[in-house]
Amino acid sequence: MSFSTKTFIVYLVSGFSVAVLSALYLTQNTNDHKNSSLSLQLHGSYGSITDKTWPELKPSWRLALASIIGFLGSAFGTVGGVGGGGIFVPMLTLIIGFDTKSAAALSKCMIMGASTSSVFYNLRVRHPTKDVPILDYDLALLFQPMLMLGITVGVALSVVFPYWLITVLIIILFIGTSSRSFFKGTEMWKEETLLKKEMAQAQTTFVNSRGELLIDTEYDPLVPREEKTPMQIFCSNLKWKRILVLMIVWVSFLLLQVIKNDVKVCSVWYWVLFSLQFPIALVVFWYEAMKLYKDYKKRMNTGNLECICEASIEWTVLHIVFCALCGILGGTVGGLLGSGGGFILGPLLIEIGVIPQVASATATFVMMFSSSLSVVEFYLLKRFPIPYALYLFTVSVLAGFVGQLFVRKLLRILGRASIIVFILSGVIFASALTMGVIGIERSIHMIQNHEFMGFLGFCSSQ
Repeated sequence: MSFSTKTFIVYLVSGFSVAVLSALYLTQNTNDHKNSSLSLQLHGSYGSITDKTWPELKPSWRLALASIIGFLGSAFGTVGGVGGGGIFVPMLTLIIGFDTKSAAALSKCMIMGASTSSVFYNLRVRHPTKDVPILDYDLALLFQPMLMLGITVGVALSVVFPYWLITVLIIILFIGTSSRSFFKGTEMWKEETLLKKEMAQAQTTFVNSRGELLIDTEYDPLVPREEKTPMQIFCSNLKWKRILVLMIVWVSFLLLQVIKNDVKVCSVWYWVLFSLQFPIALVVFWYEAMKLYKDYKKRMNTGNLECICEASIEWTVLHIVFCALCGILGGTVGGLLGSGGGFILGPLLIEIGVIPQVASATATFVMMFSSSLSVVEFYLLKRFPIPYALYLFTVSVLAGFVGQLFVRKLLRILGRASIIVFILSGVIFASALTMGVIGIERSIHMIQNHEFMGFLGFCSSQ
């Protein structure tokens, strides 16, 4: 890892540590007021933790504004590979009027719709530089189990963590990832500018085999790419064995969640079912990690420096552990926010050297599994109104397809893949602003009402 990457990791770890320690200190100093404040938080007019607020689906300026914001958020979010949950949740609560839990559930429906249409679109797109699928299945198998594990942990922590702490963690994480992605996009823009200048110079000045200088000569590559029909591209992008493994992980997590929801919270069987998620995720992750590690060692021993999986990372034990932690962290943030975890996965794939087109397609592919798992679970728990879910799902499906179509055409015109990175950075920064402002406003309201600001009990808060 580069120096800038290590500095970024130190920033994230330091910020998270300070925030959590502050919450622990505050919990110890406010424990005397816990019972009365907790009752106010659970049943008061402001903390809508147990109350459902489901507005009726009817034409209005609020629905129109939310549709426009949702369309743009889905379009740009899926292009960047981040989903857009940080935009959807504030939109659904402030504009339409849903309670926080219902907004998080509907946000998952929107992410699933946008990511599904984006994946379908990407399956019809060729890899920009190689004759391989644009979806990197190795990276998907590496991150999907840890991301889904993190989401279940995040959902559990959302019950325990105080609201202000979640807001602080969001601001630290989102500002850090958006700024890092912006600087990464700036570096890529400069590299693309230099490459364009070199290519323009090569096209205007070319020396033939007799040493004669040719001006304005067009030349073709020595090995032209084979032309493929759309159906051939679609079939080449599908790897059914890898998809089957991803589906097995998805179904396993879903079954555990469904069974766990019918078990008494904090009972022995509850914790047994919760713990079973860890071996499922770790087995798949370990298998894929060992495959990447062995391939990396084999390539290094033979002197083959070609990148594995699209990533320029050295697949050492330390870097594999780092990827596992990032996957869990991304899923945990997704569980806390109601997002798909792409706010970590998208920037991470860019950081380890995956080209933007592949990073966007792979992150969206992984989010399709994680968000659909949450949607099925929320449906079984009756966490969202079906008419609104179908409407927002349809809006997001259209937005995801239009967003991919627009950006792909823009890439062909400008020839700059860094645009995807800038979109990713912009969506994360916009989410940091919306979630940060709302979180700060709500935290101030809780302070004014003398509500409990420390950690809550997991079992007593269910």
